[in-house]
Amino acid sequence: MDTPDTDAPRRVVFQYLVPVHVEVEDGLVAQVTVIDETLVRDPTVVEGDASYLDEALRASDDGQPWPSWQFGY
Repeated sequence: MDTPDTDAPRRVVFQYLVPVHVEVEDGLVAQVTVIDETLVRDPTVVEGDASYLDEALRASDDGQPWPSWQFGY
């Protein structure tokens, strides 16, 4: 019988809408600024442990720096 790995990290991926400021010059996007001071509202679980969402939301807003930004999929 397999036993669950108790050392495995709890993980949840969520998404929410944030406002962005987009500058376009002569048909080309020149700059995109994500307004990241926006509070998380109506998050949607994308994958992982949905029961961990509330704790993950608190962690995402506890003052720690966000490690990276990725644009697009």
